[in-house]
Amino acid sequence: MNIAAIRGATQLATDSADEMSQKVGELLEKILTANGLVRSHLISAFFTCTPDLVSTFPAAALRDWGYSELPMMCAQEIDVPGSLPRTVRVMVHAHVPDDISIRHIYLHGARSLRPDLVWEDEKDR
Repeated sequence: MNIAAIRGATQLATDSADEMSQKVGELLEKILTANGLVRSHLISAFFTCTPDLVSTFPAAALRDWGYSELPMMCAQEIDVPGSLPRTVRVMVHAHVPDDISIRHIYLHGARSLRPDLVWEDEKDR
């Protein structure tokens, strides 16, 4: 097993605790599924949010999904004019098989951040 950093991002429709929980949980579950991992493979998660997201922390929202033992940290994204609003980014560190081809996951409006990393089976979602 190796250790890898896996990136991802999602965009919320509104700034609410429920929306944060739904979108962040969806993002982590898709990262696991796309990479053939399970929760016990995860080492840590580092989140950033755009300054317009203030309803709750992504780490707190992810605890609703049962990730209470995962070390997590949150920070505010740099407020660059014209950047994508209501965006949560994550970098998770995980134990991965030696032969894995990492799939970084970008969902909803955040797909526009890295269209080069959006997999064909995700483009229509």
